Amino acid sequence: MSKWKETGTVISQEMLADGVYSMWIQTDKIGKEALQGQFVSIYTKDSGKLLPRPISLCEIDREQGRIRLVYRVVGAGTKEFSSYQAGDTVEVMGPLGNHFPLKGKKAFLIGGGIGIPPMLELAKQLEKETDCVKQMILGYRDVLFLNKEFESYGDVYVATEDGSVGTKGNVLDAIKENGLEADVIFACGPTPMLRAIKEYAITNNIECYVSLEEKMACGIGACLACVCKSKEVDHHTNVNNKRICKDGPVFLATEVEL
Repeated sequence: MSKWKETGTVISQEMLADGVYSMWIQTDKIGKEALQGQFVSIYTKDSGKLLPRPISLCEIDREQGRIRLVYRVVGAGTKEFSSYQAGDTVEVMGPLGNHFPLKGKKAFLIGGGIGIPPMLELAKQLEKETDCVKQMILGYRDVLFLNKEFESYGDVYVATEDGSVGTKGNVLDAIKENGLEADVIFACGPTPMLRAIKEYAITNNIECYVSLEEKMACGIGACLACVCKSKEVDHHTNVNNKRICKDGPVFLATEVEL
């Protein structure tokens, strides 16, 4: 698959929740090649900031050549992105990384916090390409976003830390409370959540794929901030490190240490 650096045009932008934004971008080449679970790197207009910001793809419109990014403002770069309006241009590189496989008869799609957005395109593609029964388990601190959009693709279960909506607790609490079962798990979110899901999958003998996009910094392999330990040793260098942005962000859970 090719990767491109192109000048995209912002189609629309809206705030979904406090500090969480949704932006559709016209990217003719990237939008027509991207797959579920991949990401793009967005460049700021600040010439003092050379490295881009990686953001996972929430939705892909291949027919129109468009991508949707749902992101949280966490620094100067994403704060700048949140100010963009329809018609503004933005430099985008992608599609980057590998992708979630489309498989399984009964699947958990688990997202935590800002790890929820990439699960939406996966849900869409599983709906289109397989007869997989999809169960979306979404974990929030408190304020919800995107949950209504998931309802078009299967059953949605929500967990909140304060119990204001759905199950009080985390995504595994929601799985146990609702007596859910699956033969494959796809997950994206904070590392403690992914670590717990990996252990749950091993205990229950369930195939599990995790996206470690949370750890990425530049997204292009330049900063080496996203190195993770792998069970697979590189025989040329005799080390078992992998760069999430280059070798991932999607891994079989048993292949990496969390």
